[in-house]
Amino acid sequence: MTSDAWNPDTYERFAGLRARPFWDLADLIDTSTPIRSMVDLGCGTGELTAALAARLAVDGAVGVDSSPAMLAKAEAIGQRGLRFEAGDIATWSAPQSVDLIVANASLHWVPHHVTVIGNWVRSLASGGQLIVQVPANADHPSHTCSAAVAEREPFRSAMGGTPPPDPVAANVLRPEDYAEILFDLGVTDPHVRLQVYPQLMESTSHVVEWTSGTSLTRFFKLLPDELHAPFVDEYRAELFAAVGDRAPYFYTFKRILMSGRLP
Repeated sequence: MTSDAWNPDTYERFAGLRARPFWDLADLIDTSTPIRSMVDLGCGTGELTAALAARLAVDGAVGVDSSPAMLAKAEAIGQRGLRFEAGDIATWSAPQSVDLIVANASLHWVPHHVTVIGNWVRSLASGGQLIVQVPANADHPSHTCSAAVAEREPFRSAMGGTPPPDPVAANVLRPEDYAEILFDLGVTDPHVRLQVYPQLMESTSHVVEWTSGTSLTRFFKLLPDELHAPFVDEYRAELFAAVGDRAPYFYTFKRILMSGRLP
């Protein structure tokens, strides 16, 4: 079994599509006052962290991630004022208050969002801002088909008899819940929206490549290496049965974007 199922190369095959919600999220930042410090929770390979830090001209930025493979690639960036460190975003809190906290496509991997977001907001300086984006696509066949395959043998037994749940289905709340959470934490005028991203893939098979870099990693972490390819093959067949083998394939992807600022 692999201890780190994240593969930077697989993840970055669709870098352009993955960047779109990040920059939509970044556009929610209020830049009317200087932002001197920034933390990116779940920074991945760090390219977007570095680009946002440069755009905002922050004095210091920190990228936090739990994947050694992702961090190894991020640490090669070598941008002044930017560093990366290993950490668990579920329990993270800042040693000193920061002006901006970013969590792009990372919060859904951990439970207890009321507690986690509370820790993040309490790490903000006065006037500090929080921007968060989570996928909300658990009902799409790209997600439901992999969950169905995980319940079959030999995969189920290889994962200890209890396949891991879809973190989006298990952890992500309704958009209105996040608005209430932010308001109760003292955020002024929280902005929360559900947005559908139209992702035109070359074919249905490219959806399999997309999920191999994200949602399938929870299975890869538990399955022995020799079952990775068979799992993907069966998942591909299940997905084709559900949506067809199309070229091109119009892959709709729902995401929740939220932002807020302390007084």
